[in-house]
Parts: sequence; structure tokens; C-alpha cells
Amino acid sequence: MRPQYFKHRALFDFDQQTNDVGFPLPWTKGNEDNHFLFRLYKKNKEQYEPFYQYQLNFFLGRYADASEEEFFNHVKQIISDAISELINKDRYTSKHVRERQNRLKLQEFLDYLNSIDQWFIQSTDQETIKRQLEEIAKLNAENKKLKGENKKLRELETKDYIDIREGRHRTLYHLILQIRELKLDDNKELVNATTLNIWSKMIAKYFRAGGKEISIESVKRYFPPDNNTDNTKYKDVPQKDKHFTIVPAKKRSL
Repeated sequence: MRPQYFKHRALFDFDQQTNDVGFPLPWTKGNEDNHFLFRLYKKNKEQYEPFYQYQLNFFLGRYADASEEEFFNHVKQIISDAISELINKDRYTSKHVRERQNRLKLQEFLDYLNSIDQWFIQSTDQETIKRQLEEIAKLNAENKKLKGENKKLRELETKDYIDIREGRHRTLYHLILQIRELKLDDNKELVNATTLNIWSKMIAKYFRAGGKEISIESVKRYFPPDNNTDNTKYKDVPQKDKHFTIVPAKKRSL
């Protein structure tokens, strides 16, 4: 057991929000555990983690061979012992209200410790069961979510495809390239892909050329990301494959 686990309060340090343990006046250093509890009673739930981390960093910096597991074990033992002591206290005394408040505070801090316990240190059967049930509930919720997502994906998934006449795949590319650029009357695009690479993926996934799969890399050559891209890296659809031109329909009068 180490001679010191917690950072002691400096002499004449009267800061009421300090994370150090002890008194601002001379005090007996052998009972720092009690001072740790005293300081903890002054903290609220949001301050548990900073308080724990502050003292942990002190401990790790003080001893070269120190580990968080050792510190955690020491702190949890203090809390567990204090809870047991308070449970066994006489209920019919003037201190009962304060002692009950302290016990609830300690249990709340113990719950925090259990939430960061990587080593399952000194867990009672009840604590272990509670944690396992929480983990099972969490995994079940995640599993349910994944099943729902997989169901949606399966509904959209298909082994069917659209077959392009052999040797005419670039004609389809030309049409899709035109669709990418179409604008409506308000001068806004008809379609706006979240990523322009989706066009290549769509063709490779859902189309075939003469019954044969189309390589996504071969499709990408015809689909530059934007108009500012260095087009020397991309191919233009040959003129002989440009069989259709998409033009605005003539407006009909009513």
C-alpha cells in the first residue's frame, strides 16, 4: 500500500472548490481517506469525473510504477467500506439524515466508478449482474437497430439488373452525363448527387453491358467530379455514341 494516493491541500489554501484533500491548516496525514470522502461529499454528479481524474493524474505522476487499476481499486475500496459502515449505522440518531445523504452520495459515486471499471474490481454479485443486464440491454438495442437497417437494405437489394445492348454502354453514359447538368425553369439543377461518384457506382451496380458486369473503374473515366476537373484524365463519350440529346420540352398553352 502506498503512503499517499491523493494530492494534499496546501497550507493556507482556503479554496472551497479545490480537488485537493485535507485542511488548509496542519492535519494528520494518516487519515487522508476520510478527507477524500469529505471532499467527495462536497461534489455534485457532474464533478465526479474531474475529481477522480485530478487525483488519478496526481497518483500516476507521483509513482513511476503506478497504474490506474491500482488507484481505482483503492478508491473503490474506500467507497465500498464507507457505504457498508453507513448501512450499519444506528438509524435512530440525530445524524441519520446526514448519514443517509452521504450514503446516497457514495452510491452515486460508486455507480460512476462502475461505469468506468475496466477490470471488474471487487464487484459484488449484484453489481456484476446489474452490469451484465445493462450490457445485454444495450447489445439488444443495438442488435434491433441493425436488424431494422438490414431489413431496409434487403428490401432495396436486388440481383436483377438492366442490360444495355452490347457495345452501347457509352450511349447510356452520355444520357446520364446530360441528366447531371439539367436545370429547371428556376435555373436550379434537376438532380443534385451528394457525391458525383454515385453515378459511376449506380451504373456498375445496376447495369450490365451485353449481360456482362461493368467495371466501376471503366465507368469513372467518363464521369469527372465537376466541370473544373482536369479533363485530360477523363474520356469524352465518342461522337458516334451520342445518339440522344435531352432538350427542354416545348411549353404548351392551356
